[in-house]
Amino acid sequence: MKIEVNSPTASQLPTDRSVRSAASSKINEAQGTTEDRTTFHSDSALVQTLTTQALSSPEVRQDKVSALRQSVSSGEYSVDASKIAGAIVDSNSI
Repeated sequence: MKIEVNSPTASQLPTDRSVRSAASSKINEAQGTTEDRTTFHSDSALVQTLTTQALSSPEVRQDKVSALRQSVSSGEYSVDASKIAGAIVDSNSI
């Protein structure tokens, strides 16, 4: 699993807030209303920890692959056709 840390949406965020704020203030003064404020906050330490954890995990979970390979080889692995059909129907109904 690959996580794109530098997503294109992050670069589309406005960086010059002073122009927007000044324009907003003039409009609010003209209308005689108070200014609304919005604050965005991201816990960067948590985001960094999760990113590091995701990037350090292996793309292939070898333990699961080995267990499945052994089940198939020994003939113990069985496929429930009705479960597969139900999952296909459920995924197409979204």
